[in-house]
Amino acid sequence: MTGTHSRPTARELIETVIAPGSWRCWDETVTVSPADPEYRADLARARERTGLDESVITGSGLLAGARVALVACEFGFLAGSIGVAAGERLVRAVRRATAERLPLLAAPASGGTRMQEGTVAFVQMVKVTAAIAAHKAVGLPYLVHLRHPTTGGVFASWGSLGHVTTAEPGALIGFLGPRVHEALYGERFPEGVQVAEHLYAHGLVDAVLPTAELPDAAARALRVLRGGGPTAGRTTGRAGDHAEGPAAASAPAAPATVPGPAGASGGEVSGAGVSGGGVSGGGVSGGGVSGGGPAPEAAESIRRSRRPERPGVRALLQGAAEDVTPLSGTGAGEHDPGMLLALARVGGTPCVVLGHDRGHPGPDYDPDAARPEAGVGQPLGPAGLRTARRGMRVAAELGLPLLTVVDTAGAALSQAAEEGGLAGEIARCLADLVTLPAPTLCLLLGQGAGGGALALLPADRVLAARHAWLSPLPPEGASAILYRTTERADEVAARQGVRSADLLASGIVDRIVEETPRTRAREGAGARRRPSDGAGPAAARGPGQEADAADAPHAFLARLGAILGAELATLRAQDPATRLAARRAAGRG
Repeated sequence: MTGTHSRPTARELIETVIAPGSWRCWDETVTVSPADPEYRADLARARERTGLDESVITGSGLLAGARVALVACEFGFLAGSIGVAAGERLVRAVRRATAERLPLLAAPASGGTRMQEGTVAFVQMVKVTAAIAAHKAVGLPYLVHLRHPTTGGVFASWGSLGHVTTAEPGALIGFLGPRVHEALYGERFPEGVQVAEHLYAHGLVDAVLPTAELPDAAARALRVLRGGGPTAGRTTGRAGDHAEGPAAASAPAAPATVPGPAGASGGEVSGAGVSGGGVSGGGVSGGGVSGGGPAPEAAESIRRSRRPERPGVRALLQGAAEDVTPLSGTGAGEHDPGMLLALARVGGTPCVVLGHDRGHPGPDYDPDAARPEAGVGQPLGPAGLRTARRGMRVAAELGLPLLTVVDTAGAALSQAAEEGGLAGEIARCLADLVTLPAPTLCLLLGQGAGGGALALLPADRVLAARHAWLSPLPPEGASAILYRTTERADEVAARQGVRSADLLASGIVDRIVEETPRTRAREGAGARRRPSDGAGPAAARGPGQEADAADAPHAFLARLGAILGAELATLRAQDPATRLAARRAAGRG
């Protein structure tokens, strides 16, 4: 623990998270009294001190106008330990939340299993885990907020299963409590390892935030997580409970951690609706290329895709998404700053977004709002691909569309990457994507080099920005293989068919998105330009050449966000069996 300030009790947490007057307690009174007189006396003192009859409180209430279930530990009650009665209370609450199709928030603060009750208490963790697994299996969200301290069997069961996991600042979180470690091994556990901030840096929790910020963070995540699959719009409840309002899940909120102007609202996008299975307007029509004119040479597109000012996946989230909740790492002890994973609503459609953060952030990048360790030009390593597979699992569990964004100069080429199983992770990403039951949309946004790009490619639909490209290796690498020099990279790229127009012709891509409209009419009658659009550096363009996404990022992201949102909505509306059959027929599944 890094701080000594008081922590909120379970009741105080509930009062912070749940709207006043809406809490409905689900707990049945515990009447069982143990035979052991010393333990019985401990229970009596705990009940008198806390005013509770057990170490957990369960119930439901309103969060941002929507009904949720909540379970919380009270550490003041025998260190929040879980005995038989507490375990059964948790199981009943989780099952009730599942039956009433409610999102579940868990706020553990516990030393783990109650030692006074022994093995029979120990196996309660299995029962609670089974109930959580069943809750998630029917597509219901599960959020966890780890409080100080959370250790032992609680952390090793229901404390580590959240779709999104946050933690209190400075909270002690770990499997083996430091006091037990010292007693067993005669030495103190290393300082700073079992602390929330350290776990965040290692991809074990998604954010560190105080209880006061938990309601907004949870509501933002749930606006996305509740939008997936069969659970969307469910408002069932028992008599005496408050039901959510009709607009509870649609209120807008500012993004977290990846801020920036929405960019995709108002008159900047016109006619980006769904028609005939495709998106009309916004620079794309009829499933192919709009606007006519010759396609740029491969070498030109490759140079443009590498412009430092070109917007990447982080800028896409800033400029074309809302309700953004970044997820940190694999959730299993690895964090790769090269992979950005988030929950978001893109063009109004809730989805899981994942893509390589190549480090060229675009015009609205806010360094104070992003991870300080976000790697500039960070290659995509095996941990990044395992992070991507976490995103795929979340999409599958919740029935949310998955948006993959390809913009990578290639996977990591190093001893660590080889020893970390890079090739196997590429294969597993491919296998997961081709069989994923959730709707999938891939956007080729810029560079698409090698296995790192291929790992995110399979999807129900594939879109490409005009200057995006895809190749087995960076063109320089292909040139080195064929000619033992990198000097013939442009020639090789032209022959390999890497540019977006070639990909469309070969059926790899379904649609090309122009990066700048050739005429004002193509951008839509209501379109307007931001002062910065078109004012970017022109070093990558020759005389008379068109601008690209790096020159007009706001208009490009606005148009792109609307197109992506419409495509995602179309995929969500399709019959799953029909959609999966079409994926297989296209050679993508």
